[in-house]
Amino acid sequence: MPVVSIIGRPNVGKSSLFNRLIGRREAIVDDMPGVTRDRLYGEVEWRERKFYVIDTGGFLAKDENAFVHGMRQQVATAIAESDLVLFVINGREGPTWMDEDVADMLRKSGKPVIVVANKIDEGVHEDSVFQAYSLGFEDVIGISAEHKRYIYDLLDLILDKIPKDAPVPQDDSAVRVAIVGRPNVGKSSILNRLAGEERALVSDIPGTTRDALDTLVKIGDTTFRLIDTAGLRRKSRVEDNIEYYSYVRTLQAIDRCDVALLVMDAEEPFTDQDKKLAGEIIERGKGIVLLLNKWDLLGKKETLGDSMKKKLKDEMVFVSHAPVHFVSALTGRGMQKISDLVIKVFENRKKRIKTTLLNRLLRDILAFDRLPTDNRGRAFKIFYCTQAEIEPPTFIFFVNYPELAEKAFENHIENELRELEDFEGVPLRIFWRGKEEK
Repeated sequence: MPVVSIIGRPNVGKSSLFNRLIGRREAIVDDMPGVTRDRLYGEVEWRERKFYVIDTGGFLAKDENAFVHGMRQQVATAIAESDLVLFVINGREGPTWMDEDVADMLRKSGKPVIVVANKIDEGVHEDSVFQAYSLGFEDVIGISAEHKRYIYDLLDLILDKIPKDAPVPQDDSAVRVAIVGRPNVGKSSILNRLAGEERALVSDIPGTTRDALDTLVKIGDTTFRLIDTAGLRRKSRVEDNIEYYSYVRTLQAIDRCDVALLVMDAEEPFTDQDKKLAGEIIERGKGIVLLLNKWDLLGKKETLGDSMKKKLKDEMVFVSHAPVHFVSALTGRGMQKISDLVIKVFENRKKRIKTTLLNRLLRDILAFDRLPTDNRGRAFKIFYCTQAEIEPPTFIFFVNYPELAEKAFENHIENELRELEDFEGVPLRIFWRGKEEK
């Protein structure tokens, strides 16, 4: 998905615009224990298209002496990393010297820019918008983020300016694999091992992710498209704020993959960032394989693998269905098995449970399980269920009161479905649909 950055000096309403654009979409990740959500980026969906939006307000130095330097650095990063820049100014006050300084940098870059004159809260302020044209950009729009004025017009203008997502070729039979993880866990070493000496390296071809190369590798009879997250082989050009763009590039890679390899450091596994990335993979319905790299550094204690798997179940219960594999990209330990794990998870995403088996499960649940009730005396009933989709497997249960299906009961149903079929490494989607009893 394209990346749109919001830039501007303080107190012009960048965060208000960011919150207005992303809305109050509740992410699955928010419900996952131990996962903290970074609110500096979000996803926007408008007219069946999606893009990432980044609120650069969190990048600026609090030290006033460093402020102008920080502002310029922020703009330079936005220019380098975004498909479109939303340049927010205070529409009622008009452009300031700092706005003009930023405008100069943006003009020289040639990057698409929309000047957003914010705080046009009432019709009497609309004449003030014309001052924004003095900054020298063709696209200017007056809005009020706080009062939601002209937000839909802004969204339409954004769609006109950002590139359309490149469609995935229908004849592409390669298994798309994203190698993701926090910095310095060995992602590039694993990519290079997979694409390395013993493998038949087909070619490096441009990917749709910014500055990324997809590497096509044939291992056995299977071709894999390894999606580089564009930060894997490149040092940060700008300091801390590049990290947020790198994270969005990682999300773009996850969007495009079938299976994500989540690489963690065996010496320091299950960090907040690991959990957050795992949550993003699950939320997007992708297959997941957990790799604990640098296993060679932990010695040869016999029970180490079992204790690490137990710790994983305690720390990251929401990916307890994922295969865990211990590797060392340095020594090559365990690397040969990665492709088999990826193929297995890839195939698991395509599985269907036969309707006869689902009906049998339903009979067992109705006969032996205690179904939810509420304090109003309503009893939960399930009429029938069906598997509606694959990739990821999606199940719809038709019930009388969908709101009675609490998370604990849903988890129980998910476990029952996993007993019927091997869905290792694959998130399941379960929906409850209301239906009147006949």
